[in-house]
Amino acid sequence: MSALRCIAALMLREMGTRYGRRPGGYVWAVLQPLGIIIIIAFAFSLIAQSPALGTSFLLFKATGMLVLQTFNALGSNVGRAMNYSRALLFFPRVSWIDAVIARFLLNALVSLAAACIILVGIILFEDLKTVLDWGQIFLAVVLICALGFGIGCLNCYLFQRFPVWDDIWGILTAPLFVISGVLFLYEDLPPFAQDILWYNPIMHITGLMREGFYPVYSPGYISVAYTAACALVPMVIGLLLLRQYHRDLLYR
Repeated sequence: MSALRCIAALMLREMGTRYGRRPGGYVWAVLQPLGIIIIIAFAFSLIAQSPALGTSFLLFKATGMLVLQTFNALGSNVGRAMNYSRALLFFPRVSWIDAVIARFLLNALVSLAAACIILVGIILFEDLKTVLDWGQIFLAVVLICALGFGIGCLNCYLFQRFPVWDDIWGILTAPLFVISGVLFLYEDLPPFAQDILWYNPIMHITGLMREGFYPVYSPGYISVAYTAACALVPMVIGLLLLRQYHRDLLYR
């Protein structure tokens, strides 16, 4: 119960400091990705008659963009959990794992709530008739949250142990917008590109998400086992490193 109270208190603290003091608050969590989706969809509507799937450019881009945005939010914000709560971690009742879990839960809830609002809004606004496969959608959500948490745990150690890693991480994640299936389908790529991008786990999750929204789409390249391994390996390594060195990291 003590750990749950700590996690809840840390979440409430971040809700007040991160969103409560900024004009618009949580509205920006919806407006920012929605604005990017609208701009991309409009740009592609000028150069193509129809999207790769369905009839809605907005829905096609949103089903890819929101997956990537969730990963980026978790990978970065969970990675900065100990830095964000550093002052509180000197209190005996607040542990490093409380800070990590609190940051993961809050950012996951905000990202998923924003995604739901945007996707439902697009479907209603464009009056789209589609049959949703909730099993595939739920699996995609679980995998992207697990992947973001796993990478975030490893980043939580690396960001503090090697400060330059924060800059390197920004460079490494910049191309994800292009290579994660946000703008195109895996099947539309040339074979040599497919062979390389198959190793990007976000590409698999984007395919799963689109399979859930488009009944006619059945991607054959998806490997749930590979994607789960990409989430679990950094998660285990990151948690073990944090457990071993969290005290040293606090005093760096």
